[in-house]
Amino acid sequence: MKQDNLTDIITDQTERALWEVKNVIDCVPDEYWDKEYCGMPVWKHIYHMLHSLDLWFINPRDRDFKEPSIHVENLNNLDVVSDRHLEREEIDAYYFQIREKTEEYVRSLKDGRLLEKPEGCEYTKFTLILAQFRHLHTHMGMIMGFIVAETGLWPRVAGLEGAILQGEYDKYF
Repeated sequence: MKQDNLTDIITDQTERALWEVKNVIDCVPDEYWDKEYCGMPVWKHIYHMLHSLDLWFINPRDRDFKEPSIHVENLNNLDVVSDRHLEREEIDAYYFQIREKTEEYVRSLKDGRLLEKPEGCEYTKFTLILAQFRHLHTHMGMIMGFIVAETGLWPRVAGLEGAILQGEYDKYF
C-alpha cells in the first residue's frame, strides 16, 4: 500500500471497504434475505447502507443527485416500513453503480483539496469520507452479525494488510 499522501491512503481504504461490502452482501444466504432484524429485512439494512454511501460520500447537498431507479420514498429509512421489495440482483446492480461512482470520485481527489467543502455543503470532503467509513462499517458490523448469528460463518474481510481477493475465493474465514 502506498502511503505517500492522503489520497493514496483513501484510495486503498476505499477499495478495501468496497470489496468487503460486496463480500458481505454475497454472504447473506438467500433464505435470510427477507428475514427481519430490528423490524426491517436484511436487504433493507443493506440498501440503507448503500444509499447512505451513494448520497453522503461525495456531497449530500448535491442538487443534481439522482436517486437510483429502484428508489421509492423512504426505502432508505430504517424507521419506515416499505411496500417496495428489493431483490439481490437490484442490490448488486446498485452496488456496482456506487462502486464505479465512488472510485471515479476518489481518483479525482487531491490532498490539498480534502479540506474544501463541496458546493452547498457544510462539511469538508475529508469529513464526508471519514463519516461514511464510520457509517458504512457500523452497518457492515450489524449485517455481519446477522450472518454470523444465522450461519455460524464469519464473512471474510480484507483488513489493512490482507490481499483483496479476485476470482474464486472462500467468502468466509
